[in-house]
Amino acid sequence: MTSPVNFSEGSYLAFHGLALIAQKAPERLSIKSLAKELHASEAHLAKVFQKLGKASFVNSVRGPAGGFVLAKKPEDISFLDIYEVMEGKAGSGFCPFGKEVCVFKTCIFKIGLGKHALDILDSFKKMTLVTLL
Repeated sequence: MTSPVNFSEGSYLAFHGLALIAQKAPERLSIKSLAKELHASEAHLAKVFQKLGKASFVNSVRGPAGGFVLAKKPEDISFLDIYEVMEGKAGSGFCPFGKEVCVFKTCIFKIGLGKHALDILDSFKKMTLVTLL
């Protein structure tokens, strides 16, 4: 069964990886250990965490005792922040097909689904990593 709300694999890894790091703080978690926990590719996870590092969500420490730790408090990282780093800036427009222009004068999906999409974004603003702890 499919979900009407889908996020990329990268978003899955970002949300769940950050949650694991928050849960295990102050322990540092390596890409290898995170990949094992999340049943994910180390290469893909490394790319995700490179983005999260550039967004100042995590700090990395090199070496045998190295790994990732949160760069901010869990309550200062909202779901919307994570979503936007991984999926791009959330806009007010909504098309479940990702189209900029609709063949109809008024989008047939905007009335119902558009409101729900805005509700999800509003919830994401209020939810932080603390929600998962």
